[in-house]
Amino acid sequence: MASGKRLAAARGAWICFQDEAGQTLRPPKAKTWARRGRTPVVGVSGKGSGRVSIAGLVCLKHGQRGRFVWRTITHRGRKGERSSFSETDYAALLDQVHQRLGAPIILVWDNLNTHVSAAMRTLIAARDWLTVVRLPAYAPDLNPTEGAWAHLKRGLGNLAVRGVEHLAQVVKQRLRHIQREPD
Repeated sequence: MASGKRLAAARGAWICFQDEAGQTLRPPKAKTWARRGRTPVVGVSGKGSGRVSIAGLVCLKHGQRGRFVWRTITHRGRKGERSSFSETDYAALLDQVHQRLGAPIILVWDNLNTHVSAAMRTLIAARDWLTVVRLPAYAPDLNPTEGAWAHLKRGLGNLAVRGVEHLAQVVKQRLRHIQREPD
């Protein structure tokens, strides 16, 4: 990682840590308070299916305020529908981040099959402003984006949503909050 910092300083680049997460209609388990002897019950809709996939980047540069950039895709569980981000979705997100930051990017991400595919290697090679550094396998503690996902999931615990559209709305609202409060 130290070589990545030196490279970023030499090129005037941002170091961007990327990760993805997802949320289904079933809320994550969370602790709550209740009166003694009265177990709280959160109603969960078992009707329908759906998922919200999120890709996010924590972008850091010495002397600059950190940035958190994200994109969501809502999956409705239809037959033949892709249930995750594709290579072109990641490329569009990286292009958006590059345009916002206005500087080269050193991208640090994991070894997800979409990240190491031949199509992604072609997309990366076409962007001279992009340098990719891979994280070692099973090293979530090295990626600060994991903290954003943990904060998001804590906020979704014990939340009963009405459907996938409501879930997408709540997720986007919580992500905007994380964006405004980067600490």
